[in-house]
Amino acid sequence: MGRIIALANQKGGVGKTTTAINLAASLAALEKKVLVVDADPQANASSGLGIDIKKVENTIYEGLIGNCTPTEAVHRTPFDDIDIIPSHINLVGAEVEMVQMDNREKRLRDLLHPVKESYDYIIIDCSPSLGIITVNALTAADAVMIPVQCEYFALEGLSKLLNTIKIIKSKLNKSLEIEGFVLTMYDSRLRLHNQIYEEVKHHFKELVFDTVVQRNITLSESQSYAKPALMYDAASRGAMNYMQLAQELVEKNS
Repeated sequence: MGRIIALANQKGGVGKTTTAINLAASLAALEKKVLVVDADPQANASSGLGIDIKKVENTIYEGLIGNCTPTEAVHRTPFDDIDIIPSHINLVGAEVEMVQMDNREKRLRDLLHPVKESYDYIIIDCSPSLGIITVNALTAADAVMIPVQCEYFALEGLSKLLNTIKIIKSKLNKSLEIEGFVLTMYDSRLRLHNQIYEEVKHHFKELVFDTVVQRNITLSESQSYAKPALMYDAASRGAMNYMQLAQELVEKNS
């Protein structure tokens, strides 16, 4: 039975999509079968895994509003052991359409349930907001992984996110856990980054992953080639960081 992990943080630009793409590739390299669920209307995780959105008929949007079956929403990526439920700009409209639906917060959970057993890990890339789609992701998830950019403002939004997780846990998903906080875009030469790392570690202790994702140009370059860093340059620092994170995640859940 697959473990569903939502990558969430309502602050944009903290590395959610980069983490979704590269963590999925690293888990696949560890011989895990992975499904990526692109729950962001920008669809960057879809294009970053080699999916041409214009040629895809069924996306998460069709799945959520009931216009396709769960298996019809799943697509193969060009990479072994990584499948995807892609996104589309139409997902913006789903926020409005779902308001009228029964069990609107549980639509994604119902969509993923029939395919859950086919995967070791299901990674949900959430949009940088706390709207109904992100609420769906947190309701469907077993755990939430929170990427935290090594910038001061990144810390300010954490309390709001943690409060949302607390509400979801009490009202919609009692078994939701925090998988952990992962520090991204880290530069050990900068005093501010070291201070933020220490602060996050002090507040959240063992919930902070030991692996830190360092600033690395390869992580950006690889996306322009529609590949995870591991397939673009396996020897790069970014690829190795995410490989380490995947190993830490697997050990934690073994």
